[in-house]
Amino acid sequence: MSLRLIVNKTCLLGMIVVFISLKGSGQPGIAQVNGINIAYHSYGSKNKEVFLLISGTNAQLTMWPKVFCDKLVGKGYRVIVFDNRDIGLSTKFDEAGMPDWNAITKALELGEKPPLAYSLDDMAKDAVVLLDVLGIKKAHIVGASMGGMIAQRVSYYYPDHALSLTSIMAGGGKPTFPLVAKVELVSSIPAPGPADDTAAYVQRELQSMKILAGKKYPVNEKKALALIRSNIKRSYHPDGLVRQGAASVAGFYAGRTADLKRIKIPTLVVHGTEDPLVIIDAGKDIATTIPGARFESIEGMGHDLPEPLLEKLAELIINNAQRKQ
Repeated sequence: MSLRLIVNKTCLLGMIVVFISLKGSGQPGIAQVNGINIAYHSYGSKNKEVFLLISGTNAQLTMWPKVFCDKLVGKGYRVIVFDNRDIGLSTKFDEAGMPDWNAITKALELGEKPPLAYSLDDMAKDAVVLLDVLGIKKAHIVGASMGGMIAQRVSYYYPDHALSLTSIMAGGGKPTFPLVAKVELVSSIPAPGPADDTAAYVQRELQSMKILAGKKYPVNEKKALALIRSNIKRSYHPDGLVRQGAASVAGFYAGRTADLKRIKIPTLVVHGTEDPLVIIDAGKDIATTIPGARFESIEGMGHDLPEPLLEKLAELIINNAQRKQ
């Protein structure tokens, strides 16, 4: 299947990443970062080592369950979560318009720089400057899906800011891997539709969650609907989904093997065996490319962070943070 057809069939979905989350409080704030506003929450004591958790496409900071953040805090760490640009309570990029997918696809096919409202490199810089604004010199960098590709960029572009790296269900190494692991399954998720049709959006998000979660760790529909509606109440911005999706697609096909080889910090790559979106071989390639990286496959996990696995994921991330390179 050609790159153009893959993009046309799947990229308008925005490479959606959604997670079962629990409501909870933190210390919320808005930081001035790279000329825009970035909304964040801080959990735990300010004098502890920090985990910076980076969200995926179309995922507000609420994608990181409060119970998961509490597990990290309970082990003696501080946790920072934030809304990437164009999502949640951070600055929106509506003035940039919607992506020109034909132009983006053509540029990717020719190996040229695609026309984007912003790139994953820009988003990595947002994450680093947020640390600077908060007075945090270094952090353990954790990212899921698109957030994993951003976390990789933080680690090789800004090594002085990174103590360790955990990349979860993310590609971003070789551009030869398929964009979508199970095209027919993921392509059954409908496109966002009209921005004013929130009812259709709720059903679309629920369908996305069910498909991405897989069969072993199915979505609890009641909790999923509560999360979706809570997120809509917090911030409803489906156009940002598509722009983030464009940045994610371009980042996936960027080909960063040489950059990944420059990472010298303890690195963990986590991937589910049933991920229908990012092929597990793309994750294995990241682990093989980064010197000293460890790869952890989780049987039955799809493209999400299911509640039954939060304890295991927290343990894996902390063990990586504590090991020597």
